[in-house]
Amino acid sequence: MNVPVSAKHAVTFLPSGRKIDIEHGQSLMQAARFAGIHINASCGGSGVCGKCRIIVESGEVPGGKSEKISQAEYDAGVRQACTSSIAGDVTVRVPEEAGLKKGGLSTEIPIRHRAGMYLFNINELQKKGIFVPPVEKVFLELPPPSQYEHMSDAGRIAQGLKEQYGERGLTISLSVLRKIRKVLRDDNFKVTVTLARPVRSKSKSFIMNVQSGNWVSRNYGLAFDIGTTSVYGQLIDINTGETLAEGGDYNGQISYGEDVISRIIHAETPEGLDLMQKKVTETINTILNKLMLETDIGRDEIHSITIAGNTTMSHLLLGLEPHNIRRAPYVPVTTFFPPIRATDFGLDLHRHAVALLYPSVSSYVGGDIIAGVMGSGMHNTDKLTLFIDIGTNAEIVIGSREWLVCAACSAGPAFEGGGITYGMRAAHGAIEDFSLNPDTLEPMNITIGNTLPVGICGSGLLIIVATLFENQIIDQSGKFRHDIENPRIREGRSGYEFVLARQEESGTDSDITINEVDIENFIRAKAAIYAGVKTLVEEVGLKITDLEQIILAGAFGSYIDIDSAVTVGLLPDIDPAKIIYVGNGSLMGARMSELSNHIRRDVVEVVRRMTSFELSEVNSFKDQYVASLFLPHTDISLFQSVKDRVSARE
Repeated sequence: MNVPVSAKHAVTFLPSGRKIDIEHGQSLMQAARFAGIHINASCGGSGVCGKCRIIVESGEVPGGKSEKISQAEYDAGVRQACTSSIAGDVTVRVPEEAGLKKGGLSTEIPIRHRAGMYLFNINELQKKGIFVPPVEKVFLELPPPSQYEHMSDAGRIAQGLKEQYGERGLTISLSVLRKIRKVLRDDNFKVTVTLARPVRSKSKSFIMNVQSGNWVSRNYGLAFDIGTTSVYGQLIDINTGETLAEGGDYNGQISYGEDVISRIIHAETPEGLDLMQKKVTETINTILNKLMLETDIGRDEIHSITIAGNTTMSHLLLGLEPHNIRRAPYVPVTTFFPPIRATDFGLDLHRHAVALLYPSVSSYVGGDIIAGVMGSGMHNTDKLTLFIDIGTNAEIVIGSREWLVCAACSAGPAFEGGGITYGMRAAHGAIEDFSLNPDTLEPMNITIGNTLPVGICGSGLLIIVATLFENQIIDQSGKFRHDIENPRIREGRSGYEFVLARQEESGTDSDITINEVDIENFIRAKAAIYAGVKTLVEEVGLKITDLEQIILAGAFGSYIDIDSAVTVGLLPDIDPAKIIYVGNGSLMGARMSELSNHIRRDVVEVVRRMTSFELSEVNSFKDQYVASLFLPHTDISLFQSVKDRVSARE
């Protein structure tokens, strides 16, 4: 029987009777985690440790067999939860002998809350009448010249556009003029003209390219997010709005520093700026090559690329000196960027391709944030909204359709795996989810790809710290309690540490641990973000409780556990239902601009009405930061739900 991929099945856990609907093909261990039931699994769900045994009482459960389970046990319904896939409604029992004291499945843990996902929908643009692509292809069948009519080739195209499409006052480049004669005669004066539509109605359309024959159906563009750590790109069918291919890679500049300040300092060295510019364009071109290989689209069919990045990344991409971005009074070379020929700064596209960069607001609030604000629709909402893009640098925007204020703070690389002993990017083997048996301290590690754990990604780090704190294994300052006797807590080279996975349970040649220095780095990162939020809210005369909606952007936000984020004091204590995740907001905004001239027109207005705060010059920010260097905060009354949860465990 063919089962739809989106089908869900009911999973019931006995003896607790807890029931949950789970997607077809998920593992029983994932079902247990979503149901709020702890299961010992140090090996990340790879099937090695054999600690997650359950008994299937009804229903079919494919898999779950291992050398830890005999054939007789398997025939009796015994399975390993981590390697058992869900194919239908099923009831499983926690064996009596595997009770709480023995580290079984009966330990209840908090059910995780994820942010609701905002999905970009091209139909919304169409319904609003703003799906007006800035680049359009039109087909002309023109009368050839004769002995009685000697109009120039360029004039012939201009007249055809005026008569057939109402175009007036066109402009044309020298490169197009040089190819017109041949193109017109290659297919008996049947020609496709690519027009760049003006953002303002009084401006002229621009002839970007001409092709012999009818190529109207093949109109493609690119959207790119230039991040400090990673670069992501999409190849888009401009006629339909469909994303045809997408890909990403590490920003080639990363070997010269993980943050923007390090990049700026390197750019100030002899030939450093040229190197920074070369590294990021090489990264973009590498992604471009991948996108081209996945499709049958030629580079000459791509006419525009929209790029969003922070102010420093935009400067380095264009080879602009970023020196004063890091020096008071923090002045960039420019915040607005004109249309630029893509080949002029090293992109591997044809000469007719134009690059459009999102404008910035200030040195530390760049085009990536403007793109995210516009992509999420924050600039058009009546709700008082907090927008946060969490990455190496955290950018914060507060406001609504009436007003917008913004600021940026340096969170450091902890949320992307940097500065953590076993930290890593979100890749196979990274611990992304975690729970703890409060009696035995046996962990439940869930890794990306259900493979042996090799490190900890940002979402896993957040949940691990929150869980250790909720179970009072670490105190408010992030230090391990020394009165707990357990082999998983020990003294290491960087202070006390907790063993998440022993060497034989991991995919590395050592134990995987989290130590007090790791936790300290995490606390500094989360403190910077919360202090930035609280400072910005109070600077405009509001309180945290006035917020009606939180929009999360950035790679880290896609996997963020809301309860854990509140527990550690990263996010304000707000109803999880009010939190929305938009994914890569920078890339989404770039894509929307690639598809809608209306979005491009509104960009300038949004930038002009956005007020920027330089947090380093706001006196209260330092005090807010110091107060946030605790879990969740020195003022626990700001996090009443956390206070209640921790008190319930005492």
